[in-house]
Amino acid sequence: MRRATAVLTGTAMIAAVAVAVAVAVTVATAGPAATPGPHHRRSRPVTSYYLSLGDSLARGVQPDKAGVSVPTDQGYPDQLYAMLRPGDPGLRLVKLGCGGETTSTMIHGGICSYPGGSQLAAAVRFLRAHPGRVSLVTIDIGANDPDACIARPSLSKIASCIGSAVPGTAGNLARILQSLRAAGGSRLDVIGMSYYVPELATWRHGLAGQFLARLSERLAAGLNDLLASTYTAYGARVADVAGAFRSGDFTGQATGSAFGTVPRNVALICSWTWECAPPPRGPNEHANAAGYRVIAAAFRRADLR
Repeated sequence: MRRATAVLTGTAMIAAVAVAVAVAVTVATAGPAATPGPHHRRSRPVTSYYLSLGDSLARGVQPDKAGVSVPTDQGYPDQLYAMLRPGDPGLRLVKLGCGGETTSTMIHGGICSYPGGSQLAAAVRFLRAHPGRVSLVTIDIGANDPDACIARPSLSKIASCIGSAVPGTAGNLARILQSLRAAGGSRLDVIGMSYYVPELATWRHGLAGQFLARLSERLAAGLNDLLASTYTAYGARVADVAGAFRSGDFTGQATGSAFGTVPRNVALICSWTWECAPPPRGPNEHANAAGYRVIAAAFRRADLR
């Protein structure tokens, strides 16, 4: 069997020569292959910080199986950080919150241990150490201030105690915000929050419980208004957590196996906190993972405004 030979026509040969010449010219003029210089290297994301301040909610506290309230990684700062980081890969979360913190102890210390003696001092130190690199500060503080009043022997004394405690809360919060602004600058992005009302869960315990639920909601609404006006006065935005939990909405009904048929705001407290959980985990005022997600979403909405 004879081997076949390829025969080029005149036109085909001219085309082949033209291609060969073009390739040779390209190789001769291109020079050595380019190698990526330093400016071609993938740059690392610029590091920035989200600073979380406040009480036990800022630590993501929840009851464990034994009913002990412990910090978790399911709190609103952790969940908000997860929402923010895809758009800011260099972002880092720093949590300074302290369970049981009041506006007074945040300023003066006394519950948790911090460099500088207090949570506020630690926050100021961090802001000064990272000028222009703290992209967000969130803060929840003030709910623990009137808690000591709840142990008073009568409703009138409770109301009187809260009436005297709340102005001090506003003054302390103003001092906290002033210090943060002085350390972080006027453009520092600060978002505070209003509080949900755990005492709404008492609605399930008859007429006395329903009276206490309504009274607690009114008192909480007054505190939230005061907090919101103070935050706004110092250029901070407010995450409407009370609104997200529909705290003042006693209309409508919802039914669940854990709480029966109750007003909508009571149902949400039972669904998003441990207040209606059976012992040993409940009753516990802290949000559960779903509740912390709702709080994180409220902060996210405030951040987008």
